[in-house]
Amino acid sequence: MTIDDFIDKLTDVLVNPLIALMFAVAAIVFLWGVFEMIKGASDPTARDTGRKHIMWGIVGLAIMSSVYAILNILLNTFFN
Repeated sequence: MTIDDFIDKLTDVLVNPLIALMFAVAAIVFLWGVFEMIKGASDPTARDTGRKHIMWGIVGLAIMSSVYAILNILLNTFFN
């Protein structure tokens, strides 16, 4: 087994599923914030809580997109 095979296997088995899971968690937080904001449209504290969840969901999606891009750049640069 070469190092390239090990990196490919590690990426397929561990890294990609973790990234997909984190994308899903961030999307769920975002959607939960949208739900809270719509449900509590008349309550200012519920709107504020929903707004915070939406913001953190977007931040999570941006971070995970960046992680995915950086990992792909590193893998394509050093192991191709």
